[in-house]
Amino acid sequence: MPPMATTRWPMLVSVSSPSRIRAATPHDAAEIGAIYDEAIASGVATFATGPHDADERTRWLGARSDRAPVWVLEDADGVVGWSALAPFSHREWYDGVAEYTVYIAARAHGSGLGGQMLDALIGEAATLGYWKLVGMILEGNAGGMGLASSRGFREVGTHRAHGHVNGAWRDVTVMELHLEQPR
Repeated sequence: MPPMATTRWPMLVSVSSPSRIRAATPHDAAEIGAIYDEAIASGVATFATGPHDADERTRWLGARSDRAPVWVLEDADGVVGWSALAPFSHREWYDGVAEYTVYIAARAHGSGLGGQMLDALIGEAATLGYWKLVGMILEGNAGGMGLASSRGFREVGTHRAHGHVNGAWRDVTVMELHLEQPR
């Protein structure tokens, strides 16, 4: 399979300051969906397909458990990013492992907001009983790989042809960060 081209994100247009991270509410659903759909269109962020309108995202938010929170990062112009944690598996022996997600609006790529969101996830994960975070990053997502690496995640390996999207099989690189030192 030929390598996928790396998508270059647009340069930062504008981000209002200051920004703050808070728990997502149903009121944020439309903006969360728009940011998600923008990431889907990039072709390197997720296997998901859209659209994700306010109704769909409201249902999604309502179905999440206490250990699968969603946060938003907002500035004076509204929600500019969102992040989430979700249990890695339903099996009890993986109870302390969470998969993380961070999405930032294209207008804010390169602004450092993704790092702020991931730092907040790392800080909250232990309070939710997680000892390890896992990221599943699609091939070609240099921004996602760089973000994880910059926060101490290590590459575990690559699942070849892990999912099929837009008519092509795609690889996924697994990144991990231990919040507690494994024994």
